[in-house]
Amino acid sequence: MALGIFFIVLASILVGAVAQRIAGLGFALLISPFLVIILGPHEGILLVNACAVVSSSIIVGRVWKDIDWSMFRWLVVPSLAGSIPGSFLAVAVPSAPLSVTVGVIVLVALTLSLVLQRTEVVVRGNAPKAFAGFAAGLTNSMAGVGGPAVSAYAVLSRWPQRPFAATLQPFFVCIGLVTLITKFLLDPAQAPVLAPWMWAAIGLVIVAGIYLGEKLGRFVRDDHARLFVIVIAFVGAGLAVVKGTIDIVA
Repeated sequence: MALGIFFIVLASILVGAVAQRIAGLGFALLISPFLVIILGPHEGILLVNACAVVSSSIIVGRVWKDIDWSMFRWLVVPSLAGSIPGSFLAVAVPSAPLSVTVGVIVLVALTLSLVLQRTEVVVRGNAPKAFAGFAAGLTNSMAGVGGPAVSAYAVLSRWPQRPFAATLQPFFVCIGLVTLITKFLLDPAQAPVLAPWMWAAIGLVIVAGIYLGEKLGRFVRDDHARLFVIVIAFVGAGLAVVKGTIDIVA
């Protein structure tokens, strides 16, 4: 990978890590469309999955006391049922259609989240939790984004922001690991080819982003952080759809 491209990747990961620490999600939403454009959908999504596991693993220890473990169990078990078929599809679908799929999934999920924020409908019971978990596992493995599905559930169930953001961290670790293991078993050749120092740099940038997010989080309102994530993700997803469409037509 050329150094200029790699520095763009690092900048994207830094912004994603900051958003993840402030809002509880947003890492994959922000960087997956851009990494799909830069690296291609297969390598790009695998790198997103790996970075998301690392960032959420670091954050877990800092939000442990706020995690709702009952909610976590209801989300994570169904998510495993979605992650495995989603991983098969992600490996089997050609690059250009998968790029369009990634962009469309992000766009639809973001739009749905915005619409649901304005509704007065309130959901109750365990079935919606299970459905949100399954959908998150499926979209995370295919497009690298599992947050919108559980975010939509959080809006409809009136789940408070602090336990919501905390509970998502171990959830993202679990679905990310399952996705990575499944994809590596299916096709190890799709792993991004990076020099060891590049992997080390990515790790340092994730840590720096989380630290910066903690500092900025004191001054940024939750709704403003989510709005920032949504705007940037819309732009990236739109670009991914355009690029994939051009590649299909060309």
